[in-house]
Amino acid sequence: MTTAFGVTHALAHGLNGKPIDIYRPGAADPGSLPTVLLWHGRGPDERDVLQPLAETAARLGAAVLVPDWRSDAPDGGRAHLLDSLEFAREYAASPGGGADRLVLAGWSAGGPAAVGIALRPDLFGGWRPMAALSIAARYDWPSRTTGNSPLSDLARTSAPPLPVWLVHGTADVVIDSQHSQEFADALHGRGWPVHLEEPDTDHAGVVMTEYVPDLDRCRPTTTDHALLGGTHTARLLTHAAGLTTAS
Repeated sequence: MTTAFGVTHALAHGLNGKPIDIYRPGAADPGSLPTVLLWHGRGPDERDVLQPLAETAARLGAAVLVPDWRSDAPDGGRAHLLDSLEFAREYAASPGGGADRLVLAGWSAGGPAAVGIALRPDLFGGWRPMAALSIAARYDWPSRTTGNSPLSDLARTSAPPLPVWLVHGTADVVIDSQHSQEFADALHGRGWPVHLEEPDTDHAGVVMTEYVPDLDRCRPTTTDHALLGGTHTARLLTHAAGLTTAS
């Protein structure tokens, strides 16, 4: 376990052996912390990409769990995602883990995976998070957890509404922000509480990173738009978890 800049970091592993980073505010009472399970995007095993966002959210008062998962697995990563969900549920309910408040969140391909579970609890034993947050995603493609698009899951769900938070950069050229606007409208039309924020940044900047073509991956950056966009996302993560300090 290490502590830096007010954030404690520990490394755990799921039942399938996948590593899970755990970020917590260093001085907080563990029992008082809400838990955020934060999934990375389509790039296989790229939990490190979300480190800046997770650390920022931890400084604001949440315990943030960031697992690896592989979209190139035969099942598209579903087993990896659900294994990390089981770990997060046990962590949030444990005396030293959190306050039994769990938010599901994800960036890009990870976003619909989180939202899908909130929409279709019938596929997951009836369990539901306290809220779901999706970052820079589209909702007409199949979710990695349900196998259906969130738009089709929304149309068929009978689950009571819960809060859904959407974040999408206005300068995103990878996934147009119109996808989040349309999904927000669909949620609102079905009576689901939805909050959409559109910071002035791009697909990578919304999680405090930049895409590097030579590496074919994202890495942390200190550009103004990414720092502002990522900080904005971190505040919404903690707000979704019920922390008033994020307002």
